[in-house]
Amino acid sequence: MYDREPVTLSRACEAVMIPAGTHVIIPEGTEVNVAQSLGGSFTVYVDGNLLRIAGKDADALGLEPVESPRLPDNPTDADVEKLVWEQMKTCYDPEIPINIVDLGLVYECKLSDAPDGKKHVDVKMTLTAPGCGMGNILAADVKQKIESVSLVKEAHVELVFDPPWSRDMMSDEARLQTGMYY
Repeated sequence: MYDREPVTLSRACEAVMIPAGTHVIIPEGTEVNVAQSLGGSFTVYVDGNLLRIAGKDADALGLEPVESPRLPDNPTDADVEKLVWEQMKTCYDPEIPINIVDLGLVYECKLSDAPDGKKHVDVKMTLTAPGCGMGNILAADVKQKIESVSLVKEAHVELVFDPPWSRDMMSDEARLQTGMYY
């Protein structure tokens, strides 16, 4: 089913069951197949289950964690906003190998000045299905990746369901990639 060799975990690590969102511990020595490794997190197949392993646990898979994003010297507000959007594009639905921006899940992203010269970021996003157990995990991933931008003081990510998501919100590239372009 997967084109990669199985990987044996070098240590126990936390994972999240997809799509339920239940947290579990995968024991050291467990063989996993990496189904998706996008945006610094990993979707793995273990004993008939899909699980998401966070990027901080890349070493358990024998991989290197993703480095923090860097702003240019003397960044402008536009540079910060551009990097925030780039960071959101590193967040992936664990079942669909397309980033959340191209999926059309990000409805709004607003940056405002914080008193210390940094930025506050407010994001409104949705899910492809309202009952998805991965919603809080995706929102936390977005928050963590935005807050990894050096000039961001704090990010607030709100899950909203109005308007409901539809494939019409996807980028043309995402629709082509999923075969939903018609």
